[in-house]
Amino acid sequence: MKKQILSLAFILIFFSCGERGHNHEHEHGDTAAVESAGTGSFGEAITEDGAILATEIATNTGDADSVALKVTGKITDVCQKKGCWMMVDIGNGKEMRVTFKDYGFFVPKDAAGKTAVIDGYAYKDTVPVEALKHYAEESGKPQSEIDAITEPEIALAYEARGVIIKE
Repeated sequence: MKKQILSLAFILIFFSCGERGHNHEHEHGDTAAVESAGTGSFGEAITEDGAILATEIATNTGDADSVALKVTGKITDVCQKKGCWMMVDIGNGKEMRVTFKDYGFFVPKDAAGKTAVIDGYAYKDTVPVEALKHYAEESGKPQSEIDAITEPEIALAYEARGVIIKE
């Protein structure tokens, strides 16, 4: 049941992130402020207290389907259309996709390279090929790279209720 709910949540996030005829600025406020803000707090108010390093996340999730965690790590990529997701380095050449609770907030599109503190939950997710291609497109990847995506990916993902972005 939990996997079905997570899959449904992923599908909703996938279809709501792109430009599908909806005016996201109208629905979720003016994103221009988010695009130029650079650092600050986004979503629910959180603190840095108790955050673990993103590189330690694998040891804190174990075999659980989902785990509530507060994590700090380096942002490696951000959705360039809206700031509706970001990637965080979790070590060993791996990244974790972070989405935002109820699509209720965005992060600055220029946040890559900065440090984030995120509060929410980590979960294991199977990302379908269509979603991987969608994310690659939003990252500005070349079409040849997008076309090369042919297999789904099992990955660690994260839904944040609040984010602090620091330099």
